[in-house]
Amino acid sequence: MQKRKSVIISLAMLLCGSMAFSQSNDPVVMTVNGKPVLRSEFEYAYRKNNSAGVIDRKSVAEYAELFIDYKLKVEAALAAQLDTLTSFQEEFAGCRDQQIRPSLINDADIEAEARRIYTLTQHQVDSLGGMVKVRHILLELGQRAPKSTETEVKQRIDSIYKALKAGADFSEMARKYSDDKGSASAGGSLPWLQPGQTLPEFEAQAYRLKKGEMSLPFLSPAGYHIILLEDKSNFLPYDSLRNDILCFIDQRNLRDKLIDDRLNERAQAAHTTPAAILEKQRMELEKNDPSLKYLIQEYHDGLLLFEISNRTIWEKAARDEAGLIDYFNHNKKKYRWSSPRYKGVVFHVKEVSDVKKVTKALKKVDFEKWGSILEKQFNQNGEIRVKAEKGIFKQGDNAWIDSEIFKHGTSPAPLKDYPFSGVCGKKLKAPKTMSDVRKQVLSDYQEAMEQQWIKDLRAKYPVSINQNILKTIKELY
Repeated sequence: MQKRKSVIISLAMLLCGSMAFSQSNDPVVMTVNGKPVLRSEFEYAYRKNNSAGVIDRKSVAEYAELFIDYKLKVEAALAAQLDTLTSFQEEFAGCRDQQIRPSLINDADIEAEARRIYTLTQHQVDSLGGMVKVRHILLELGQRAPKSTETEVKQRIDSIYKALKAGADFSEMARKYSDDKGSASAGGSLPWLQPGQTLPEFEAQAYRLKKGEMSLPFLSPAGYHIILLEDKSNFLPYDSLRNDILCFIDQRNLRDKLIDDRLNERAQAAHTTPAAILEKQRMELEKNDPSLKYLIQEYHDGLLLFEISNRTIWEKAARDEAGLIDYFNHNKKKYRWSSPRYKGVVFHVKEVSDVKKVTKALKKVDFEKWGSILEKQFNQNGEIRVKAEKGIFKQGDNAWIDSEIFKHGTSPAPLKDYPFSGVCGKKLKAPKTMSDVRKQVLSDYQEAMEQQWIKDLRAKYPVSINQNILKTIKELY
C-alpha cells in the first residue's frame, strides 16, 4: 500500500508540474469547479508528461481530459474534508517542511559544525596523549578457556616474543601467527588509534611505549598481545578528516539538529513559534522561487488523491465480495483462458504413505482451505512432513503439473528428503468462480468503478475549457 501511495503522489506531481513561469500574460486555460487553471500550469504538466521518453504520448486535447479528471478527484477529496484529517495534516506538514527546513542553514553552517566537532575531538585526544600507530600480534584466548589452554597460549606468545627479540621481523611474525585476521595480512598494522578507541589493557600498553619500542606479552579480554609502537602524533589535521566529519554529521542526523537549533533561536528572538518561523520562511522562499509553491501543492494534492482513491475505489472494491462476483458473472467471456488450467496443489512428502493421506485430507475441504489443512494436519510442532505449492497452473508454470496433468516433459527429479510427490485438484477449461481469476477481476472492477466515479464527478462539478487558449499550446507528438 505504501508503494502504491508513493506512485500516486508521484503521478500527482507529474500532473501538476512545478511552475517557474511569470503569470504575466498567463491566461486561464480551464476552470474546474470554479477554480482557474493557468495556461502555464497546464502546459508545464503536459510537457512533463509527454517528454521524449514517454511511450503513450497524448495530444493536448487528450491530455486535457486526463488533467481534468485529476483535478476533479482532488475536488472530491476537499469536499470530503480529507484535508482536515490529522493523519493527512501531519504527513503533508512533513513533506512541506522537508522542502523548507534545509534553507534555514547553509554550507557555512555545516562547515562551522564540522570545525566545532574537530576542535572538540582534537582537544580531547591531545589532552589524553594524542594518537598512536601500532602493529600487533594477537593470540586469541576465550575468557572461559581452561587453565591448560591458557598455559599453552602463554607459551606460544612467549615463544613469539623471544623470536622477535632475537631479530625476527614483526610484520612477518604477525602474518604467520596473529589471530587478528583483519590486521595480520597487513603485517599486524592497525589504523591510527586515539584514547578510548580500543581495549583499556591494549591502550595502556600502547601509550606507555616509546617510538620503535615493543611491549612484553600482555593479556586482555581478547587474548595475549604483543605491540610494536611505530609512531605517535597529535590529532590529525582538519583537512585530512573533513570528509569523514561531514559523513559523521549526515549519519548522525546532525543537520536536523542544526536546523532545529536555528529554528528555535529565530523563534525565541521573534517571540513566536517554530511553526510560524517555518511559515514565514516558506512565504519568503516562494517569492524567490515560484516553483516551490507548486511543488508543495503537488504533495498536498497527491496525498489527497491517494486517500480519496483508496476510500472510493481500491479498498472499497477489494472488500466488495458480492460486487466482484456479480462483475465476474456478467463478464465471463472476458476471463476465458486460451488454454486449460489446473486448479490444485503439487506436494512432496517424506513417507509414501502420506501421499494418500494428503489427497484424502484435501478432498474433504474447499480449495481455499487447502493451505491451512496441510499446516494443521501435517506440519505441526516444527515437523515439516509436507512441502506444497498451491495455485492455478497453466502449462509451463510447474514441472510436476506439466508431467502429471498436461503430459508434457519428463518427471522432475525428486526433492531431497521429500522423495514422494503427488498432485490433487481439477483441470479446468475456463474459470469456474471469481476466485479463480480474482486478481484480474479486481483490477477490472476497480477500473469500472473509477470510470463511473469520474462520470459522476463530471456531472457534479462544472468544468469549462477555453478552447482558444488550449489551441495555442504546441503539440508534442
